[in-house]
Amino acid sequence: MVVFPNAKINLGLQILRKRKDGYHDIRTVMYPIPWRDALECVPSDKKLEYSSSGLAIPGKEKDNLCLKAYELLRKDYHLPNVKIHLHKVIPFGAGLGGGSSDAAFMLKLLSQSNDLFLSDDLLEIYASQIGSDCAFFIQNKPALAEGIGDELEAISLDLSGYYLHVIYPGIIVNTAQAYKGCQANEQVPDLREIIQLPVNQWKNQLKNQFEETVFAQYPEIAQLKNMLYQQGAVYASMSGSGSAVFGLFTTRPAGIALTDFPNAFVFTEQL
Repeated sequence: MVVFPNAKINLGLQILRKRKDGYHDIRTVMYPIPWRDALECVPSDKKLEYSSSGLAIPGKEKDNLCLKAYELLRKDYHLPNVKIHLHKVIPFGAGLGGGSSDAAFMLKLLSQSNDLFLSDDLLEIYASQIGSDCAFFIQNKPALAEGIGDELEAISLDLSGYYLHVIYPGIIVNTAQAYKGCQANEQVPDLREIIQLPVNQWKNQLKNQFEETVFAQYPEIAQLKNMLYQQGAVYASMSGSGSAVFGLFTTRPAGIALTDFPNAFVFTEQL
C-alpha cells in the first residue's frame, strides 16, 4: 500500500504561556497543503525493514517517526513484519510538519491494512504521543490547534483557488531557541475571528509570533517574506518556527530569484 503524506502551513501562531512541563501553550491555524512525500508499506517475510530515498533525513534510523508509529501500534495490536519505504520530498526542519505527517499517515495505513478499524479519535491519541502536530494529519483538515498543538478544533476555511508559493531557504531553525526568544502573551487578538476575515485583510492582523525572533537571527528569511509581497502576494508568512515562508496569490506567481539561497526548495500549486 502506498500513501502520500502531505505538508501543512500555519496561519498565524500565538505563544500564550509557558507550561510547568517546559512546553508552551500555543494557538495556531493549521492548513493542509499538497506538497507530499510517498510512503509505502508492504508485508515482509523477514524482519521489520525500513529504507528511504529522496531528501536525506537527519538523525538515527531508530528515531524515524514512521518506525515510531509502527512500534507504538505494535505494543497494543498484533502487527506483521513489514517493509517500509519513505521517499522524502517535504524538506526537514521547515515548519511544514513533514515528519509528523509521515507518522500520522503510517498510523492510518497500518490501521487500514490490518483491519484494525481504529477511530480518528483513537488515532489522534496515538499520534499525539509521537509529535505535537502529528494528530492534525489524522483528519487532515483545517483546524485551530491549541495546547502544544495537539488540541484540535475544526474550522471552516477554504483557500481553494489561491496559488500557494512556498520557499524553504535551506536553513534549519532550532525550535527550542526560537521559543526562548519569544515572550508569551495571553492578551492577544482572537485568532478565530481573524481567520474569518477576507484574506486580503490578513497582512496586518494574522501574525506568526516566531517571526520576530527568527527574522532577527536570520534576516534573509525576512527578506524572502518581503519578496513574496513584492511579487504580489495577498498574504505571506513564515510557517511554524520556520524556516519555510509562503505566500498566497490570486494569480500564478512569477519565479523569485533565489541566487542567494543555493539550497532552497520551492513549491507552487493552486489550492
